[in-house]
Amino acid sequence: MAGIITLMPDYPALEQKLQQALETTRHPVAVLYTDKPPSGMARFAGSQPSSCSFWRLAAEGRSLCTVPSDHFNCPVGSYTHKTITPERMPELQQVLDLMAGIGYIRMEEIPGVFQLPSTPNFVVFTPLGETPAPPSVVLVAGKPGRVMLLAEAATRAGASSVLPLLGRPTCMALPAALAQGTVTSAGCIGNRVYTEIGDDELYVVLRGQDLEAIAAELDTIQSANTTLTQYHRERRQTLTRLE
Repeated sequence: MAGIITLMPDYPALEQKLQQALETTRHPVAVLYTDKPPSGMARFAGSQPSSCSFWRLAAEGRSLCTVPSDHFNCPVGSYTHKTITPERMPELQQVLDLMAGIGYIRMEEIPGVFQLPSTPNFVVFTPLGETPAPPSVVLVAGKPGRVMLLAEAATRAGASSVLPLLGRPTCMALPAALAQGTVTSAGCIGNRVYTEIGDDELYVVLRGQDLEAIAAELDTIQSANTTLTQYHRERRQTLTRLE
């Protein structure tokens, strides 16, 4: 019996659709947690200060195959990716002590930070349109009014989590989305320094398996918002009274 060939979704078209919805030229980033490196993709050679630094590089158009040690410069990112080793735990504690000491966090918040369920052998970051395999999660950044459309499309597709707006650390949005569905994150200051996203931008992280369903609902959501924009403008003009 001949094997069944499963065709991958049209990721370049999905990338373009997300870019149009967000009104950005920045690439949506596909993140793959995998046991083996993708065929033909060389391991990352170099150093980055944080796990989320790879988001910026992939959003700019680079494809990167990393291993756990590539994330060691960021103890918080190592924690959320479950790549931190016992030898690195003192460094994590130092960072947490600093954050707690300046009033940035309370130690009792730490157990609520999402982590991957297991340590990946490789973490791939790539523009969505160039992903070599179905992504684990897809992350995008955009202005709130545009991010709103993706969040509404995820709700319509039945792919939204029930989590509130996430905050620090930004990188916990990846395991949170993987576990529960689409999440929105306000980001954190470290992420904003390392990725250089704007102060007027938020993140949305989609579970890879939900991507096609969410993209399919975008047209309906965008059309509905266009209609509702006119509806609310007319109501505002008609019902506004100043005395």
